[in-house]
Amino acid sequence: MGSAGCAHLEQVLPRVKRELAVDVCVVNGENAADGNGITPLAAQRIFAAGADVITGGNHTFRRREFYECLEENETLLRPANLPQGAPGRGMTVVDRGRYQVTVINLQGTVYMESLRCPFETLDALLEEAGNPRFCVVDFHAEATAEKKALAFYVDGRVSAVYGTHTHVATADEQILPQGTGFITDVGMTGPMVSCLGVEPALAIEKMRTKLPVRFAVAEGPCAMDAVLFTLDDATGRTMEVRRVRI
Repeated sequence: MGSAGCAHLEQVLPRVKRELAVDVCVVNGENAADGNGITPLAAQRIFAAGADVITGGNHTFRRREFYECLEENETLLRPANLPQGAPGRGMTVVDRGRYQVTVINLQGTVYMESLRCPFETLDALLEEAGNPRFCVVDFHAEATAEKKALAFYVDGRVSAVYGTHTHVATADEQILPQGTGFITDVGMTGPMVSCLGVEPALAIEKMRTKLPVRFAVAEGPCAMDAVLFTLDDATGRTMEVRRVRI
């Protein structure tokens, strides 16, 4: 969330990756610019901090200067179920030689924009990718039920499904019956004394007056929310899910 979140990520992510022996790191960066959206500079900072893939969401296209980056960089994703012709892609593969990890980015449709069905889109992407052994899905959605429904829909067909968008880490990390790891929302990297990263007074003004308010990222100490999925080398399914907060 904003430059404050990027700065905290730069400070803590390299150490976390070393201590937890992280093989592949995916960061949702759709609000990495101050205000909202993501800029080329913010993406550079996230990659430099240690991200292998940056995923997006409903604010990915706020900054037009970012469109070219989406076209040029295969590890910059936006939701795959956007209309045909949208810049960029919704799926990529991190190649580690001995193994490959497919990363898919989708956006929900409940209480959000009307996009292509995320369930049907995911079916098509898995078929296109050849049903990969290691596959993680960032589902950027508002409704908790939609996130969990999608996870159950692909249980046993992907390694893990995790939710983004609400900025609040949930406490429901689990392994579904067929081996897919799940958490409803990873949370946020940004100011702790805030309203989803925004200066509280501005959020209060918006909700009380119902008038437009220009949001600003809050100041003060930050935290990084994350989730660590440990995958079985033979099956690609999840063996352990662990929430992380630094």
